Amino acid sequence: MPTEENAAAGLDTALSPDVDRFQDTGRRLSPGVKPLLVLSKIRGILDSFTLAEPALTLSEIRARTGYPTSTVQRLVANLVAEEFLDREADRFRLGVNFAYWAAAATQQLDMLDVVAPILKKVRDETGETTSLFRVERTFRVCVAMAETRHAIRREMHVGKILPLHAGSSGKVLMAWDDALAARVAAEPLEKLTPATVTEPAALLEELKEVRRTGYSVSRDERDDGAAGVSAPVFSVSGEVIGALGISGPGSRISEAQCHAWAENLVAAAQQVTRLLSGRFGVAG
Repeated sequence: MPTEENAAAGLDTALSPDVDRFQDTGRRLSPGVKPLLVLSKIRGILDSFTLAEPALTLSEIRARTGYPTSTVQRLVANLVAEEFLDREADRFRLGVNFAYWAAAATQQLDMLDVVAPILKKVRDETGETTSLFRVERTFRVCVAMAETRHAIRREMHVGKILPLHAGSSGKVLMAWDDALAARVAAEPLEKLTPATVTEPAALLEELKEVRRTGYSVSRDERDDGAAGVSAPVFSVSGEVIGALGISGPGSRISEAQCHAWAENLVAAAQQVTRLLSGRFGVAG
């Protein structure tokens, strides 16, 4: 009679004999431990779901993973049976059990512990300073950062306090928080550069666009010659609790480059949200 180990090995072989594909993910096993390739494929399916697209059809999962249709059908059916996925008509979403597991995994994790390796990863991918900002009254404060290795850089340090109305991170922090945005718009908006938005109505319109796109790009708003792009981090209650941002000299970072980085930055911010058991928020 086949053992569970043999059955798993057989399923691995049937799904993919290509060990290099597992190794290409960057995850490494201890020497002498044979990879269970089916786990890599299951992860691929789970990684298909995002905060922006939490429910997917089989064809959408297949498109995102690149797996054969038969493989997707077989794995998804098993994931539903084991309650890793929930089914709603012809769409699938991550099972509610993940919230229970995530709560245990993140109970002892501080937000800064979670974000530190992600900040470094984004810094290494872009070459620019990556920071996390949080709200303090009607200001934003840098609470964590991974500094660029370039000799020419924009000054930034942990603890630095900046206005909310000037810069991409501030706009992200306001875009999903109507009450905060109203408080900031009700105060005089200081003109820091010729590009700073100082009209309350114009600021609120920009925040609507930030919320629509899911990220914010700024240029020369707080300092002449500075550029940045930011994305939101959400809490378990769906409230924005941080803004993950990339910033640097405008001479090195064009507006087009900021938009090009946006997709990966949003994904990094979503990863932080997931690790904190958060969910995509709504303004309130």
